[in-house]
Amino acid sequence: MNLDDIYLHLLKTVGEDPSREGLLDTPKRAAKAMAYLTHGYGLDIHTVVNDAIFETNNRDMVLVKDIELYSLCEHHLLPFFGKCHVAYIPRSKVLGLSKVARIVDMFARRLQIQENLTHQIAESIVEVTDALGVAVVIEARHLCMMMRGVEKQNSVMKTSCMLGIFRENAATRSEFLSLLQ
Repeated sequence: MNLDDIYLHLLKTVGEDPSREGLLDTPKRAAKAMAYLTHGYGLDIHTVVNDAIFETNNRDMVLVKDIELYSLCEHHLLPFFGKCHVAYIPRSKVLGLSKVARIVDMFARRLQIQENLTHQIAESIVEVTDALGVAVVIEARHLCMMMRGVEKQNSVMKTSCMLGIFRENAATRSEFLSLLQ
């Protein structure tokens, strides 16, 4: 069964008439949207980075703030969205700037929970850069909490992952967190 058929079945199951004008192409559009929203499964870290790793003597923090992210919660298939902040301390390599955002997108475009997403981003940056440390903070709003269940409209979930020097050194961690203000 393909995605188009699944969405056609879904429309019928919820009591809709898939032959009415507004829904004629909905199964095809919904299938295309779901394929796009989950295209991260077809990507891997090395393809995304695409050799955009550069030698450096820099040992200062690199921070990319306010990276927009959109994902689907693996429990309800509802969106969560927000911002991701990524920092790392290079050992001898820096990552092309856009690649940080592409790494965030690669993992966000999979069915996820925010806690795992945060760790996947951090661990992959260590993998490709051999950084002395990586810090990732995600702030997101979850429609599964806003539209159903407890229906809390103003709640924001924050998760963090601190690896290497960010975990071991309080001053480095504090510098990172102060830069997020």
